[in-house]
Amino acid sequence: MDHSKQSGTTDFGYRQVPIDEKNRLVGAIFDSLASRYDLLNDVMSFGMHRLWRRFAVGVSGVGPGDRVLDLAGGTGEFTARLLPLVGAEGLVVLADINATMLSIGGERLAGLGKEGNVGLIQADAECLPFADGDFDCTTLAFGLRNVTDRKATLASMYRVLKPGGSAMILEFSHVTVRGFAPLYDFYSFHVMPVVGRLVAGNGGEYRYLAESIRVHPDQETLKGMMEQAGFERCEYFNLSGGMVAVHRGFKPA
Repeated sequence: MDHSKQSGTTDFGYRQVPIDEKNRLVGAIFDSLASRYDLLNDVMSFGMHRLWRRFAVGVSGVGPGDRVLDLAGGTGEFTARLLPLVGAEGLVVLADINATMLSIGGERLAGLGKEGNVGLIQADAECLPFADGDFDCTTLAFGLRNVTDRKATLASMYRVLKPGGSAMILEFSHVTVRGFAPLYDFYSFHVMPVVGRLVAGNGGEYRYLAESIRVHPDQETLKGMMEQAGFERCEYFNLSGGMVAVHRGFKPA
């Protein structure tokens, strides 16, 4: 649950930290993981994250000529999937607050945006440096739980959309299959840190990531937050028993 600006704190996993500290703490985690981020995603999810991203792209509704903003796009894996959909006449802008992740994303996309249909910008999802109504679609894959203010991020995504445009959020969510939650908790809190230590040399970051999933709004709560931000026709799709969910909403035409 988001904490108000008046409280002066926000969630950082299970801890409460000063609002102005979260970006720095999250940034330090992704600085340390950036060079092995994609490898760790494959190892930790047993490759499932690729299927989740494929599904999310499929329901995004992105098509030829569209202008798409991929928020918290990091190493560019999701942006690379969107580029063929928008074609030479479209544009996909990869935005991330973390310079290290963005640098890796730039290297990945250097040979893909051959039509000049890709851009990169370091930006905070909560206060985007774009004009109102600049994009046909905004996407946010595995990044909403890391922002300081989720409501501000949703409002920012809404603002830069054209009327009739869509927002798509892919994020870890709350397990819906009975009996699966204890197994998922064991894997998250006991296996992931060990694997993180073996692959990346430090498992502490993965305890934060596991905690951040548990304090992230559940499917219905996030749907309601999108509606409060102004989105209509909001819906979500549970993947892997609710371990991951894709939320979608539209800005009124």
